[in-house]
Amino acid sequence: MSYSATPLNAFVSRPPVTGTPVATAPAVNTVSLPNIAPATNTAPPATQTLPPVIRGQTTPNQLRRPNSVSAGSDDHMRLPMLPVGEPVLRGQDSPFAAQMQPGYNQSPVERLAQQPLPPNAQFPGVLPPGNADPLAGPVEPLPPTVDFDVFVEETRTGRFMFGMGVNSDLGVTGQIVIDERNFDWRRPPSSWQDFVNGTAWRGGGQGFRMEAAPGTRVQRYLITFTQPYLYLGSVATPFSLNLSGFYYDRRYFDWDEQRLGGRVALGYRLAPDLSLSGAIRAENVNIHDPRVIELVPELDRVIGDNDLYSGRTTLTYDTRDTPFAATQGHLIKLGYEQVFGSFDYPRGDIDYRQYFRVRERPDGSGRHTLAYAFQFGFSGEETPIFENYFAGGFSTMRGFDFRGASPVGAAGVTVGGRFQFLGSVEYMFPLTADDMVKGVVFCDYGTVERDIEINADNYRVSPGFGLRIAIPAMGPAPLALDLAFPVEHAPTDDVQNFSFFFGFGR
Repeated sequence: MSYSATPLNAFVSRPPVTGTPVATAPAVNTVSLPNIAPATNTAPPATQTLPPVIRGQTTPNQLRRPNSVSAGSDDHMRLPMLPVGEPVLRGQDSPFAAQMQPGYNQSPVERLAQQPLPPNAQFPGVLPPGNADPLAGPVEPLPPTVDFDVFVEETRTGRFMFGMGVNSDLGVTGQIVIDERNFDWRRPPSSWQDFVNGTAWRGGGQGFRMEAAPGTRVQRYLITFTQPYLYLGSVATPFSLNLSGFYYDRRYFDWDEQRLGGRVALGYRLAPDLSLSGAIRAENVNIHDPRVIELVPELDRVIGDNDLYSGRTTLTYDTRDTPFAATQGHLIKLGYEQVFGSFDYPRGDIDYRQYFRVRERPDGSGRHTLAYAFQFGFSGEETPIFENYFAGGFSTMRGFDFRGASPVGAAGVTVGGRFQFLGSVEYMFPLTADDMVKGVVFCDYGTVERDIEINADNYRVSPGFGLRIAIPAMGPAPLALDLAFPVEHAPTDDVQNFSFFFGFGR
């Protein structure tokens, strides 16, 4: 058997190739890239905004694989590395792309492009065919670095909110809030255009909040300024500063109360979750329109104006995953305050809260949370009636009217006490797949005493259950409905089984 072979080119037609040669072989080694206008180190115009660039060590051009690799090459053109933090041009991979923006340093690749390319053999690790040294040592590997550019755009930092709420403790309240988290007190507006483009009073990283909350039973007006990091020259320190002024008006059943004052606080962060703060407070407290006269000595001696000044130290340890609706972690606050002025007395308190995430769905939703908390506090013998501890209501002990689980004096006046111990255990679980409706079962317990003691006859225990209904259109706080049934309480307590909180904000 025999076979015949036919050349392959017998089946392939070869059309003629025509064209103009780009460069001759001797000219290849002298080809230069197009010149690029050199960058300047001058600052950009004030009207031009350049996005910040955080630099790694090398540019993408430095680690890009060449189009053709010579024998003996390590596949990389080795060029000088940029120092960490060196600003570079972003997004200009081609020498024919747009011109470089002013204010950026020139990269090594662009500096090289302005000079004729030397022969390939002059590049370390890039040897042309026929010139490879068989005895050459291994090429030094690239350092283990990762190159990255981070482009940052500021999110919305200012908010204007208004809302209203109603609950079983405070009645109906409204709320108007101006909140700016990137405030700058050193940048007042120079024209109306500064308000239009959003540069007035902004850019310093400070916090400013102005709040007005008028209501039927309580009114609150507050201005707060926060400097999260105090600076020594240009160096940030772990100290923070908080300044606030307030006006507070509350109409209680037994008297009306007005407070006007201010507070200065200095904080120091000892660790990411541990902080220490010191604060001084000055306020005037006016007590008027008492329900009874000359029957309760504790109330009679505070009628009119009372000036209070205090210094307070607080140690806070906070590992919660979120301050609002936490599901794991704990909060411990230890505080001590010395008050002087119209009355002289010490005051100490402990606030402890623990959260356990019992279970959740694989995607992180549907969380079941077990939480328990207790509050312990004591105050000196000269404590005025308006500074006493009180319990009862949605925020302290459910199952009782507001302040309805407190010591009572003559004529049924709620006088409060110098000692409190309050606790709560609560289990929260979702009732719907979207977590919009949750159920809670709880048990609140504790007591408030006129003296520093625990009287078994005054100890309260109030178990119950409730619902939490999230309504996104009405803000982050859910509609809270609770039903509690006190099984232990003092004879003078005012029982109120149902308590609620409802509000919305935009």
